[in-house]
Amino acid sequence: QVQLVESGGGLVQAGGSLRLSCAASRSIFGVNALSWYRQAPGKQRELVAQITTNGSRNYADSVKGRFTISGGNAKNPVSLQMNSLKSEDTAVYYCNVRGIGEYWGQGTQVTVSS
Repeated sequence: QVQLVESGGGLVQAGGSLRLSCAASRSIFGVNALSWYRQAPGKQRELVAQITTNGSRNYADSVKGRFTISGGNAKNPVSLQMNSLKSEDTAVYYCNVRGIGEYWGQGTQVTVSS
């Protein structure tokens, strides 16, 4: 079973930056999409950013121009650079890897103070 562990979350002031990383316990075969999701209190989990194996990147409208998703290597398959953070970005952020199976991390808290 593959385990994903996110890191890089924390408390930051509005306008600041954070970089989230996702570590995998072993290689994942047949990867076709790498994604970051987030879930704010009382809200549904939403897709923030996704990169597919053909290199295409998709972002939620609310983060376009501020967040950048990057693919990595087998041990650190995906990261998320978050700039110009806003209070509405406060949420638990989850990495997701879809391949032969689909894998989720346990989440990392991002809190943006205004």
